[in-house]
Amino acid sequence: MADNALNVSSPAQYSRFVQRLHRRYENWFDALPPGAPDRALMEQALTTLQSRGLDLSAALRVLRQLVMDRIIALDCEQSAPLSIVTRAVTELAEIALDRACTQVRADLDTRYGAPQGPAGQPVQFWIIGMGKLGARELNVSSDIDLIYVYEHDGETAGQIDGRGVISNHEYFGRAVKGIYALVGDTTEHGFVFRVDLALRPNGNSGAPAVSLASLEEYLQIHGREWERFAWLKSRVVAPLCDTKTPNVQALRNVVLPFVFRRYLDYAVFDSLRILHRQIRDHATKRSAGHPERANDVKLSRGGIREIEFIVQLLQVVRGGQFPELRCRPTLEALQRLVRANLMSADIADALSRAYTFLRQVEHRIQYLDDQQTHVLPTRDDDLGWIASTLGFADVSRFLHQLDEYRELVAQEFDTLLGGDAQQCNTGNCNTSKTAASGTTPRDLEELIELLPPALAGQVTDWRNNTRINGLRDEARARLFRLVERTAQWVESGQASVEAGKRFLQWLEPLLRRESYLALLLERPAVHDRLLHLLGAARWPARYLQQHPGVIDELASDAILKERFVAADFERELGMRLAALHSTGEDDDETLLNLLRRAHHAEVFRTLARDIEGRITVEQVADDMSALADSVLRITAQWCWARLKNRHRDTPRFGIVGYGKLGGKELGYGSDLDIVFVFDDDDDRAAEVYAAYVRKLINWLTVKTGEGDLFEIDTALRPNGNSGLLVSSFESYANYQQQRGSNTAWTWEHQAMTRARFVLGSRDFPSSAGESVTDLHLHQRFDDVRQAVITAPRDAAALRSEIETMRERVRSAHTVRGGLFDVKHSPGGMVDAEFAVQYLVLSQSGAHPELIANVGNIALLQRAEDAGLLPKGVGYEAAKAYRELRRLQHVARLDEQSGQLEPEQVKVQREAVLKLWNFVFHSSAKAQVM
Repeated sequence: MADNALNVSSPAQYSRFVQRLHRRYENWFDALPPGAPDRALMEQALTTLQSRGLDLSAALRVLRQLVMDRIIALDCEQSAPLSIVTRAVTELAEIALDRACTQVRADLDTRYGAPQGPAGQPVQFWIIGMGKLGARELNVSSDIDLIYVYEHDGETAGQIDGRGVISNHEYFGRAVKGIYALVGDTTEHGFVFRVDLALRPNGNSGAPAVSLASLEEYLQIHGREWERFAWLKSRVVAPLCDTKTPNVQALRNVVLPFVFRRYLDYAVFDSLRILHRQIRDHATKRSAGHPERANDVKLSRGGIREIEFIVQLLQVVRGGQFPELRCRPTLEALQRLVRANLMSADIADALSRAYTFLRQVEHRIQYLDDQQTHVLPTRDDDLGWIASTLGFADVSRFLHQLDEYRELVAQEFDTLLGGDAQQCNTGNCNTSKTAASGTTPRDLEELIELLPPALAGQVTDWRNNTRINGLRDEARARLFRLVERTAQWVESGQASVEAGKRFLQWLEPLLRRESYLALLLERPAVHDRLLHLLGAARWPARYLQQHPGVIDELASDAILKERFVAADFERELGMRLAALHSTGEDDDETLLNLLRRAHHAEVFRTLARDIEGRITVEQVADDMSALADSVLRITAQWCWARLKNRHRDTPRFGIVGYGKLGGKELGYGSDLDIVFVFDDDDDRAAEVYAAYVRKLINWLTVKTGEGDLFEIDTALRPNGNSGLLVSSFESYANYQQQRGSNTAWTWEHQAMTRARFVLGSRDFPSSAGESVTDLHLHQRFDDVRQAVITAPRDAAALRSEIETMRERVRSAHTVRGGLFDVKHSPGGMVDAEFAVQYLVLSQSGAHPELIANVGNIALLQRAEDAGLLPKGVGYEAAKAYRELRRLQHVARLDEQSGQLEPEQVKVQREAVLKLWNFVFHSSAKAQVM
């Protein structure tokens, strides 16, 4: 080693860079206090260096050399974590930029006065760190990608005599030059950081500093897809400031909509492919004639850049709808992808290990000579040193591990950018014909000629469609390829003709949302599953039309293997709320849309499992009811936290669910029958809870750009629609238990058989020291319900009242001549439900097994087991009720009336009539007995 004049006594001192540092700066090392270099230690060292006579420029450069020496020793001799190294280099850059910015602006203010905005206000100036600087993961020999932005155009204040006035644009242009001189110029002490401004608007031809208005205009009009990846990691790095100030928030509000689109954004796949191809082509050209350069741990196949692309692509595609994905560091983002179910934990962990290893290798390559290179050295001794400092016994084992990691990364990258495209969940989804741009029909007429008659008619109607004519060429090509692929699948029998027709109907209104076209082209499996759902029934097609963004759920195979889990759903929404709060985006409108998107996605997941036959009708109802409970819980929490006049941290409040919600039998699109109660003796309680309930109902029902959540029915509250929207629990209990002159009707007691306590104070986060007095409110409701349904009653009078109510319900629902309505005809579901309600209200006092709200099927079986029904009557009626529910469910999915030919349900009808006659007709009862 010609350059190795120093006796190497430690692993770190093998570095030729370290050897140079020791020869030049050995007497300066004591300026940096012992320990891992963090901001405090570096600030202290900088002060010491300046106290020894160095100006800021020299002090920053010497500080850089001292920090690098310390880092190399910590990394190579003590196996310091990667985060110690990257944090130190990042904080060094932040300190350097902050000090340089402060000094340069002070000098400029003296000469020209401070920049002023339109109203004479001070103008903010931001140095935005991009790439690894923005993500706080700088490597040890990195350049820093910067963009300089100032808040307002205008002029400086000038000097006292009025001279020296220049434009803000010129002022900040001079500031950029001054900062570069302090940080980027090479002097006798080297440089602090190489500075790259190529990412600024208009690149190297653009102004060195741009106003916030100019930046916004550029991003909206000229911003390219690859720039979204660059801005993803952007962060104000200097001057040091509170990032939640309105000024910084204004900057963030310009950047966020550019990086993260409102809808799932698969259009970025093509842009990333192009960018990646350019990088690989550049690496190939660079290594032409120099095979050693092909071993680039950053840019070659399976390198660091591909891990970053994997992560950033998923962030950009999903970050608009999943704010918790909006983070900058790569390793943190990988874990967030796992928590968002966008990547398996195993793959994320493997990529994290690969990223850490590759970054450590990259650092050792750079430690050798302080060169900005990522190419493995060719000298055997250099390779041996890298291997040994990474803990490998020999070079071959090191290289084997390196190859394993790079192959893993390359495979994951190729899968994400196209490897999955050859796989579908049903049939053969080979897409080579339709995915190749060379076979795309050139115009609409050529496309029509390729289609089967069943689809050609619909597409022919597109000739005068303004949406089609207004598409960009790229989007039109995507559309034609999708239609052609659909036609091929219809002709091959892989998709039904009805599915193809509904797909074209679904597609037409969404043509301006090009990201959906991109998604379906990128994920043939999603296209295939979508066609299957559209062909299965009418209601899924309508739901997909209303909420097209949910189709992305079809990209995951897990959708058909899982069930709804309330804790996971609420945890994910909690993370999204926290992410939005951290960036100041948690306004009401954003949260309303967040709730709706999350709810629609879960409904769609259940729907997909239902259509595929993975879950039963009862499981659909269970999951839909649990989802409604979760949405009520989250909405109630968020509304209370935002209620301006709330008088306590935890409300003493409850929601009682009736009907399908109370019985956990919710279907798609079911209303929520709920009653609101409070148990709070504060003088303000009635007013506060009334305002709270109005806000809560509004959050649940208002239509936004993402649709709505539920229709709310509060008619079962005391005194119905003429009663108070929210009642004290005491008033509610008195009303139900016939205390006082204002009491419930029998039909309300029928409803009570299916009621349950859905939400109370225990569902709200309680503050320390606050006693929640209604911990027993749930139990108090259960006690009231039990008292109501077990109260002694005149059986004959009860039977008469229920029969009268049954006739009212039946007369309100007409049935076409000769058909059987599975719900309302004699022998239908309502007969079974009313029979159960009679049995519960008349017999639960003597038979406590009927008290629990366990559903009609279980209660019929319990009634027979208790001897209240003849052998076989209860179980057969339960079986019939289950089948009638299934038939009703199938009919509703296809938007049919549920009125069938009587012969189709003869067995079920007879079983329910047998139950009805036994319960309500004494003569029939005696005959059965």
